[in-house]
Amino acid sequence: MKKHNFNAGPSVLPQFTIENTAKAVLDFNGIGLSIMEISHRSKDFQPVVDEAVALVKELLSIPEGYSVLFLGGGASLQFCMVPFNLLEKKAAYLNTGTWASKAEKEAKLFGEVVEVASSKGANFNYIPKDFTIPADADYFHITTNNTIFGTELRKDLDSPVPLVADMSSDILSRPLDVSKYGLIYAGAQKNLGPAGVTIVIVKDELLGKVSRPIPTMLDYRTHIKEGSMFNTPPVVPIYASLQTLKWLKELGGVSAMEKMNIDKASMLYDEIDRNKLFVGTAATEDRSLMNICFVMKDEYKELEDEFGKFAAAKGMVGIKGHRSVGGFRASTYNALPKESVVALIDAMKEFEKLH
Repeated sequence: MKKHNFNAGPSVLPQFTIENTAKAVLDFNGIGLSIMEISHRSKDFQPVVDEAVALVKELLSIPEGYSVLFLGGGASLQFCMVPFNLLEKKAAYLNTGTWASKAEKEAKLFGEVVEVASSKGANFNYIPKDFTIPADADYFHITTNNTIFGTELRKDLDSPVPLVADMSSDILSRPLDVSKYGLIYAGAQKNLGPAGVTIVIVKDELLGKVSRPIPTMLDYRTHIKEGSMFNTPPVVPIYASLQTLKWLKELGGVSAMEKMNIDKASMLYDEIDRNKLFVGTAATEDRSLMNICFVMKDEYKELEDEFGKFAAAKGMVGIKGHRSVGGFRASTYNALPKESVVALIDAMKEFEKLH
């Protein structure tokens, strides 16, 4: 049976990425060795990193003065690396969900943190709008997409201080004005590659200004100087990410991908709004294109388990909502084909007829 992978992460990847990585695992570039067993400092692997960096810069139109890094530790390590490198006196945070809360918690270890706004009181079902960013903050941190609650900030904010963004679940899903950001970070396992590598895009001039000593491994300048090769990088995830970057370019880049993502999400949201059994959980104006969250209407709550089993029997994988919100979550990342969205919609319509 065809499987429709709606997992929130690690998530669906392009077949192009899976097939090319599988070939390299068996024999990388015909050298008789697996990509898993070559030296990261070999002449065979350096071009992989170089091309991946170049494609990130090309696809996101990154201006001069920014470095692109491939690091380990996931976005969770960035929660502390960001304030370690940038927070001297005060930082500002917008709290829009679980991961934003975790990032804010880590920053408090390094200095004063101002929470400019939070949607926690409404179980994070919207993005706060009218807030003031303190002009004396060292940086302002946002989480652009909230995987658990299905909200997304899809515009590039104007900030009087350096803007730092966790884009783990919507990186490369739309065009960005990178010049508006001081630092962007993203775990690869949603839109880029398998778990194990994190991409960081940082404005070089922001670094080296804090007075605290920074451990070598946690200093962005270390990794910039060594071209992401200070220590052994996650070789296979970087190679797989390169394949996804190639795939993205072949499809027409992030502008083309944004159109596809809007199309997929619009179809599914239209069905949620039409169907008598379901209701969306995120504020309409803040609905995510990446994680579509919905529940059974109150009068049909007892059918949630039954629909989960019904959808699974139709090949749907990973649509159960996060335990903190319940219901369902369909993650419609870049690599999810439109046919999977159509299959879920068909299942929802069929279930509606049954009940």
